[in-house]
Amino acid sequence: MSAKAPRIVGVLVAFLAGLGVFLGIIFLVTGLAPVPNAGAATIGGPFHLVDQNGKPFSNKDMIGKPYLVFFGYTHCPDICPTTLFEMSQLFRKLGPDANRVGALFVTIDPERDTQTVLKDYLASFDPHLRGLTGDREAINQAIKDYRVYAKKVPLDGGDYSMDHTAIVYLMDKDGHFVAPFSMQRTAGAEAAELRRYL
Repeated sequence: MSAKAPRIVGVLVAFLAGLGVFLGIIFLVTGLAPVPNAGAATIGGPFHLVDQNGKPFSNKDMIGKPYLVFFGYTHCPDICPTTLFEMSQLFRKLGPDANRVGALFVTIDPERDTQTVLKDYLASFDPHLRGLTGDREAINQAIKDYRVYAKKVPLDGGDYSMDHTAIVYLMDKDGHFVAPFSMQRTAGAEAAELRRYL
């Protein structure tokens, strides 16, 4: 083996590693999955919660339509209201097709986000958005199944905020994870992607 061989191998390994990171970033930013349902076995799962109208709601209620899932909380100062506003714009862009898809806003703060609080909060957004809460055990299980990061951050005066993942999950008609859904596009582009799964 020549003296240059180890160096060439090293450069090749570094290139392949960089390519992997680049493709990973493209995957997260664009929300496009190279293989549909590639993450189906690791993200998502059954849940039994309560919606903003006080009705029991489970993953089975979404079977038959593609849907988006976003974890957040009503006291969130920026990311959550912005994401829900963008989802509302998306549903308006979908027109009649809006009834053929769904969107879930799952609280990570069930102690404060009761059914009544969620209902009042979601009144400012598109009516297709469904808010979900439940007991701490059920919420923790959903957080775990969707691989969401959520952590309570104490504030002065005994109050607290929540650090959390800001990913919107795209699920197919069977409730399988497809890919992160990018809300950084035009509502038209987002609507076109959702229609692919109808």
